[in-house]
Amino acid sequence: MMRRASILLAGAAMGALATVAVTQPRAILGMTANAAASDTYRHINLFGDIFERVRTDYVEKPDDAKLIESAINGMLTGLDPHSSFMDARNFRDMQVQTRGEFGGLGIEVTQEEGLIKVVSPIDDTPASKAGILANDIITHIDAEPIQGLTLQQAVEKMRGPVGSKITIRVTRSGAAPRDIEITRDRIVIRAVRHQILGDDVGYVRITQFNEQTTENLRRAIEDIKSKVPADKLRGYVLDMRNNPGGLLDQSVSVSDAFLERGEIVSTRGRNAEETQRWNARGGDLTAGKPIIVLINGGSASASEIVAGALQDHKRASVLGTRSFGKGSVQTIIPLGSQGALRLTTARYYTPSGRSIQARGIDPDIVLEQPVPEAMRARLQENRGEAGLRGHLRNNATEGTEERSASSVYVPPEQKDDVQIGRALELLRGTATDPAFPPSQRAAAAPAPAAPAAPATPAPATPSR
Repeated sequence: MMRRASILLAGAAMGALATVAVTQPRAILGMTANAAASDTYRHINLFGDIFERVRTDYVEKPDDAKLIESAINGMLTGLDPHSSFMDARNFRDMQVQTRGEFGGLGIEVTQEEGLIKVVSPIDDTPASKAGILANDIITHIDAEPIQGLTLQQAVEKMRGPVGSKITIRVTRSGAAPRDIEITRDRIVIRAVRHQILGDDVGYVRITQFNEQTTENLRRAIEDIKSKVPADKLRGYVLDMRNNPGGLLDQSVSVSDAFLERGEIVSTRGRNAEETQRWNARGGDLTAGKPIIVLINGGSASASEIVAGALQDHKRASVLGTRSFGKGSVQTIIPLGSQGALRLTTARYYTPSGRSIQARGIDPDIVLEQPVPEAMRARLQENRGEAGLRGHLRNNATEGTEERSASSVYVPPEQKDDVQIGRALELLRGTATDPAFPPSQRAAAAPAPAAPAAPATPAPATPSR
């Protein structure tokens, strides 16, 4: 299935079972298979009985299609926070979004304990301009509570014509709930922004991974190189803080832009034959210039793939605080005119074999961003992937303890940003750190080539 669909981003026990199966193969395997099938069909019959009873006896006549869609969503959301059903409209919107242009408010959201939680507002969108912050909890939309709605249903309520207004109620730790009115707008995502800091450092910020990201990155680096002579350019700051992720193939090509060789990422599904590996093809756009990658608790999914690849290969030093910890890949399976299924089908691993699921990427240089006193009570602890109900467990054999993510605060003014400030000091040599520059000798060994056609995953979290 993974080869046909689009990709969005116990040993001892087995030995004992094999021994029993060899001893009495038909009795054991046949009885187990029949019992499993019997239980499955019994539960399907139960669902049919309940569905029919609701249709005939509920106080009001229900919509059959909505009943079935709710049942499907219940099944999928019971698997993990990132699996879901998209009806035809939502599927079309998702396809538009991955092209980097869509209508809405401009916030990345996920669901936590029945409420909608903001992962991060997207730069220069109505939501960010209205003051929506990462970790805000949305409890009401236009005065109606959203408790009990699925993520897709809540997102649907936040959609509307460009120019129309919506009022959302948000709660923040230590602050009273407040209503925020936002005017919906056409959201055009600038996936990459860049500038020259001082006259000797290239600054590139990647806000998300859509179909435009790699090409925009190439243009940004070429523009910087055209304005700063190679002998004067000290290096690059690659800022992926509060980047919620996006397309797997874009995370691969962005990583490839800085690597000459070696594995970038691998994905492993339930079956061994579904393992896929992506490798760098050579051609570093920066010509080997030093790179410092910035991450924080809002860096998730595709941004963690890039940070992990550059960190494992010692191509860049990672600075900031622990990332979100989303280490799973979602596959989009079209269902004809009915929509599509977004299903978690694999975990991904960094070149050294690390799974960051519910653990995140640890920076080489840990530097906390000071949070203004007035905002501390409003910014909740960011628990990251490990804090999402029903999240996948990390199945690594060691280092499996789950860990929360870190702060998502980034100062609005660059002059107050201590993480960018430290990156500039390191690149200019006015400060030193044992982790910069990274030691190439300790880099992850390049993985053997295993050709696999990169596919396209769904965004890490629904974006509206």
